[in-house]
Amino acid sequence: MGPIRLGVIGLSPGNGHPYSWSAIFNGYDPVAMEECGFPVIPRYLEKQQFPGDAIAEASVTHVWAQDKKIASHIARAALIETVAEHYTDMIGRVDGVLLARDDAETHYEFAAPFLEAGIPIYVDKPLALTVSEARRLLDRQQYPGQLFSCSALRYAKEFQLSATELAQIGRLRHIHATVPKDWDKYAVHVIEPLLLLAKERGVVERIQAWREGDSTTMAVTYSTGFQALISTLGSSQAPLALRVIGELGWKDMIFKDSYFAFKATLFEFVQGIIHRDERIHPDFMLEVVNLIEAGRTL
Repeated sequence: MGPIRLGVIGLSPGNGHPYSWSAIFNGYDPVAMEECGFPVIPRYLEKQQFPGDAIAEASVTHVWAQDKKIASHIARAALIETVAEHYTDMIGRVDGVLLARDDAETHYEFAAPFLEAGIPIYVDKPLALTVSEARRLLDRQQYPGQLFSCSALRYAKEFQLSATELAQIGRLRHIHATVPKDWDKYAVHVIEPLLLLAKERGVVERIQAWREGDSTTMAVTYSTGFQALISTLGSSQAPLALRVIGELGWKDMIFKDSYFAFKATLFEFVQGIIHRDERIHPDFMLEVVNLIEAGRTL
């Protein structure tokens, strides 16, 4: 297989992923990227060395956004060759698609044509806000692994525990997770790494959720006795963090390196295209969405 051609679909309010994800493949124009509207993106990109720090196996060749001016600016900033007139114009011209919008209510509309065409697609987090909608998307797959969706923080180096650290902490009893901003778009960032850490959690026995102002908190109790406490803290300047508590000790894990997490996730998606295999099991995706739905409906 030659270099993989990717198309990117953007842009939803407050989400700069069409810029950052494309740059991780293509490199970027520093002057144009300064005008992307997301000041954090040029700051972490300038710490990298391109092309060495790019993903070499693929490049973003096409971009579409709801406004052609936005798409053209993404193309200039992230060195993308072609601005598509319509997102379905990418079918037959790309080997995979980055649906880099986090407004979950649009995901089916944008993803369905590519799923039906057999094109691998990475759907930005959250995949969906209800389990029924997530199933609707997964059911359109033409083969296992065609649809890839996750929070990049599942691959964050800050949220990994070594065997030594696990031994020091002992059997996990609690994880307390905090993240700024709103539940619908940001709870997924801590739900996913939390579930990956709590491998022997069992099944959900009880869920309680409550809201206070612009913050939401959900407590989940599992059959093994493991408990998760997840808080999205709205406008508060909260850390994106996990406090992992075991029978023997505890550890605070604070997320910092966006570039590493994004690159690791995009690399995993590309490897799924190359090997045509399933990188994240649908049952896990549905478990994540189930907790998102519970937190917004209870």
